[in-house]
Amino acid sequence: MFQEFKKFISRGNVIELAVGLIMATYFGAIVKSLVSDIIMPPVGYLIAGVDFAELKLQIAEKVLADGTVEAVTINYGTFINTIITFVIVAFAIFMVVRLYNNLLKKQEEEAPPAPPVPTPQEQLLTEIRDLLKK
Repeated sequence: MFQEFKKFISRGNVIELAVGLIMATYFGAIVKSLVSDIIMPPVGYLIAGVDFAELKLQIAEKVLADGTVEAVTINYGTFINTIITFVIVAFAIFMVVRLYNNLLKKQEEEAPPAPPVPTPQEQLLTEIRDLLKK
């Protein structure tokens, strides 16, 4: 069982997938910080000083066991931040895939064309020439 696992994990696809997953996780964290900490504060300031993370709709109040009152809210501002984060991540991934596809297309264009296949007549003449050499 260990040998089978070793064979599975040493395949290139699994390692590449793991690296991609780790990179995507941290890329997502960076983009989330970009949206929450850099993009949304100026946007909120431009629309009358609104902090999107604080936008919420209170639907009820809940009394806890210790007597404190806690609001039950729908945090739609956080949802807006998440949507903006998703759009930025999707656009960044689109740009990376587009760049990769352009590189592949350029490599295909630069590849030398395959040599032309000889016609049946040329093949026959080549065989006759080789026989005559012998």
